[in-house]
Amino acid sequence: MIRSSYLIKSWVKKDHAQKNYAMRYVAGQPVERIFPTSQQLLEDALLPHGEPLLANDRKLSVAIWNIYKQQRPSWQNVLASLIEESDLVLLQEAQTTPALLKFITTSGLIADQVPAFAIPQHPSGVMTLASSSPVYCCPLREKEPIFRLAKSSLITIYPLPDERQLMVINVHAINFSLGVDGYNRQLNNIGIHISLHNGPVIFAGDFNAWSRQRLRILERFARRMQLREVHFNDDHRTIVFGKPLDFVFYRELNVSRATVVMTGASDHNPLIVNFSL
Repeated sequence: MIRSSYLIKSWVKKDHAQKNYAMRYVAGQPVERIFPTSQQLLEDALLPHGEPLLANDRKLSVAIWNIYKQQRPSWQNVLASLIEESDLVLLQEAQTTPALLKFITTSGLIADQVPAFAIPQHPSGVMTLASSSPVYCCPLREKEPIFRLAKSSLITIYPLPDERQLMVINVHAINFSLGVDGYNRQLNNIGIHISLHNGPVIFAGDFNAWSRQRLRILERFARRMQLREVHFNDDHRTIVFGKPLDFVFYRELNVSRATVVMTGASDHNPLIVNFSL
């Protein structure tokens, strides 16, 4: 009886792990399902070496944009502009329609997406685009308590030319909830990985921090993780209930420029942050 119980639990755990994956899209290659990298490798600082993310080892440009499932016209023009001037592009609500996949593969970038939910048939979730493959990839999902639709996060790590490793967290936070337990849990699950990482961090996306309570939780989390917030002088971020939804936090980097691009191609305006190493 003990052995049967153990086998059932093991099967459930394995089945759950098999459902947690990211999809990788690379031009000229078959679509690949990427399962989470062993967290032990991160804890033991034994991640493999890979191709450095940057050609210029002193500058890093990052774009963050909730693309609103590409529902509005001219999203391709805006995304093309972001890709042209950025080394990393972090998208939220990226829906893997044929148009987006064709656009990504022709850009020459490597795209990792966490398929959170499908409406109607194409998965939607966070997607991180970069010039090289990550050496660490951990997709995370958190179901919204009310509508039971999943929100996703993606943790990736890229080698830098100075031999450090950059952790990038692309997040779309829980939105519809009566309390903040799920919001707290989503952040804490991400925090486990940040606390294990020795090196620079970029933590960005659509945080849905539209209440005073959510904003306080996010600010406390950032302080605990020793992350600094990027501030925008000409701040045109999307506002709900008087509070911005999109944020960028960072560690062990310097901000040289931070701008918000005004556009009607989504219900969110893209953020562009230039870092120096």
